[in-house]
Amino acid sequence: MRYALLIVALTVAASIATFVRYQSLHPCDWMEQDLANQWDVPRLIARTKIRAEFLLDGVAEPGVYQCLVSWWELRAETASRDT
Repeated sequence: MRYALLIVALTVAASIATFVRYQSLHPCDWMEQDLANQWDVPRLIARTKIRAEFLLDGVAEPGVYQCLVSWWELRAETASRDT
């Protein structure tokens, strides 16, 4: 029972921290904000680039899973470039 409460508490804390940072719980919004900050461009330009990349991959409407995977790839690429 203790572990279940710990897992729930960690999940709630992670969700709150994510919402505070990105003002959203959707990974496409996270990716858009990270790209806009990284390139120092308006979010509309970042959104357009993301949309174009998904369209080139044949995805007209990306789902949560596709956005989450792309966001993790962006984070991994940024981390490997920074080290």
